[in-house]
Amino acid sequence: MSPAVILAYAGAVCAGLVALIALVRGRRLFPMWLFAAGMALLGVESLFLGMATAELDRDQAAHWQHWRLEVMALLPGVWVLFSLSYARGNPREFFRQWRYVLAGLFAVPLALVCPLIVARQRLITLPLAIDPNHHLQHLVWIPHLEPAGCALYVLFMAGAVMVLMNLERTVRAAMGTMRWRIKYMILGLVVLFAARAHSASQTLLVQNLNPSQVLVNGGALVLGCLLITRALFRDNSEVAVFPSKAILENSFTALVAGVYLVTVGILVRLAASIKSVQARTAFLLFLLVMVAVAALSDRVRLYVRRIFSRYFQRPLHDYRTVWRSLTEGIALRVKQDDLCQAAVTLISRIFDALSATMWLVDEKRENLVFAASTSLSAVAGVEIAPRPQEVAAIFQSLQTRRDPVDFETIREDWASGLRRLTPAQFRTGGSRICVPLVGGGQLLGIITLADRVGGEFFSLQDFDLLRCVGDQVAGGLLNVQLSQKLLQAKEMEAFQTMSAFFVHDLKNTASTLNLMLQNLPIHFDNPDFREDALRGMAKTCDHINHLITRLSMLRSDLQIRPAASDLSEVVSAALANWDVMAGVTLVKNLRPCPATLIDGEQFGKVVTNLALNAAEASAQPGQVRVETSQRDGWAVLSVSDDGCGMSPEFLSRALFRPFQTTKKKGLGIGMFQSKMIVEAHGGRIEVESEVRKGTTFRVFLPVETLNK
Repeated sequence: MSPAVILAYAGAVCAGLVALIALVRGRRLFPMWLFAAGMALLGVESLFLGMATAELDRDQAAHWQHWRLEVMALLPGVWVLFSLSYARGNPREFFRQWRYVLAGLFAVPLALVCPLIVARQRLITLPLAIDPNHHLQHLVWIPHLEPAGCALYVLFMAGAVMVLMNLERTVRAAMGTMRWRIKYMILGLVVLFAARAHSASQTLLVQNLNPSQVLVNGGALVLGCLLITRALFRDNSEVAVFPSKAILENSFTALVAGVYLVTVGILVRLAASIKSVQARTAFLLFLLVMVAVAALSDRVRLYVRRIFSRYFQRPLHDYRTVWRSLTEGIALRVKQDDLCQAAVTLISRIFDALSATMWLVDEKRENLVFAASTSLSAVAGVEIAPRPQEVAAIFQSLQTRRDPVDFETIREDWASGLRRLTPAQFRTGGSRICVPLVGGGQLLGIITLADRVGGEFFSLQDFDLLRCVGDQVAGGLLNVQLSQKLLQAKEMEAFQTMSAFFVHDLKNTASTLNLMLQNLPIHFDNPDFREDALRGMAKTCDHINHLITRLSMLRSDLQIRPAASDLSEVVSAALANWDVMAGVTLVKNLRPCPATLIDGEQFGKVVTNLALNAAEASAQPGQVRVETSQRDGWAVLSVSDDGCGMSPEFLSRALFRPFQTTKKKGLGIGMFQSKMIVEAHGGRIEVESEVRKGTTFRVFLPVETLNK
């Protein structure tokens, strides 16, 4: 029995055992069921491959090869689905994003191996050949791929690359001890699928399944199973990370896969196209010379040193890089939760401390509240919440301290409390450090670090950098808290302004009703009084309802239902029943306009509001001019008056803001509402005004959508 067959059988046994262990020890979750199914399929595929390789009868070898390809058709979909769900807290988002890819990875390979396709066009043929890896002239059946088989291998290789990409994204999103928990599982799967992608690319290039590739697949399956078994026996706790939704952005796997496939493909094709042995030898010698020239090039060596210095042999602390990444990472965080999570993630990466946890002082300054961590979940943070006596001791000790402190061996009460709040995941994780966050002369919170990679102790340079980092984070926290207070003050100011308008209007309405009720007993027998009273109450109710409706517009989402309309017809309909104020003349010049998408009901409010404002601002006698026209692909509504006008300060700062008005009885909502409606139509409003000379509003609505 050849080594390739032995490794194929060994891989099948290992994969089956790993699937069984996963079902017994792992949590019965959807990703674990997928993992067990995927390992079982790999084991069956490896078993069939070994049987086909060991078989001497051509028909039997072809039989097992076809069975192997049918099992292989299930692998891309199952494993890509697993890679989208393993150790992720938001798998449903990725399922929706990848739904079409997943459907294709399941449907297309199964269609290629269905009996109808196989009957019409074979996947493989099995010519007899000499095993190139055997020391004797050993005859074997080496499968040759037909076009349908090549398509299946292309899909399998694409699926393997997708699995590697998703695993890379999961690792990059994991932090601290979360990455430690999934490390061996990811490594095992990377070994397995990197080898599969390599062998699939080689098979596609030569269109033959060489026994050496069987050897690589079997060896990778055995090694991957060993690493995965280590992961299954290491930790059964659930891990939930939230990777970015970007599909290919910043993917190192995609870059490596692309460079590898292009390079290998070009070299193999070039070598295969050279028929002469002497010419092929000369080509290989030329490649070696080019590699030697590159190795001796000072510029190439400089680039290589830079790459290794930046990514593999970085100094202990590159302060400029650290400070830039820290400031960029927290500068744009406007919410406290986001800033805390970004801070612990960055600090964990900078100092190679797998466990970084932040606790914040609450508003009453009586307790420490869990904020973020790379090793503890929110539930765990609540479970180990500090006790009152511990909080008092921590506050007393750290209130005036700004330097980081190693509390691992300190026997005081506050240090004992910090050790309880910072459970170490490793027995050889080094010291545990507390970084006070002091801003504005007050303790805002603390950051604790533990489980440093390799158990390294923190140096004096580490402590200096930690203090600078703590001051920066404290400053960011202070800015966020002050911004929240400012926002609350603005909200309260807006509420008080709205309340002032609302209360003032209701007070006048209540005074009118109160006066009417006082006169009601005296003049109740008078029919004219009763009629006036009923009319007054109806008018008051209408006013209150109108007031409530206009205020509710600030809270509801604006929805428009546009239809193809002539702007002039919409304006004419809105002004049809409008009663002009005494002493004010309404002049209309409505020209035909191209069809425009307009919600007649909503845009009618804009027309009415602009015309009413113009009439109220006009001098008496005065004139309000309403015009429509077409200008450079826009339908234009113009409303002008010759009234009091507005100051430049009011135009720039207050015109379109709610509760800002120059009218004694106005709420300052009309222009805010009109601007919302116009912008919902894809248009804009322009204003020209001069004090004591009048105002002109121009509303522009796009018409090019319907004309194209």
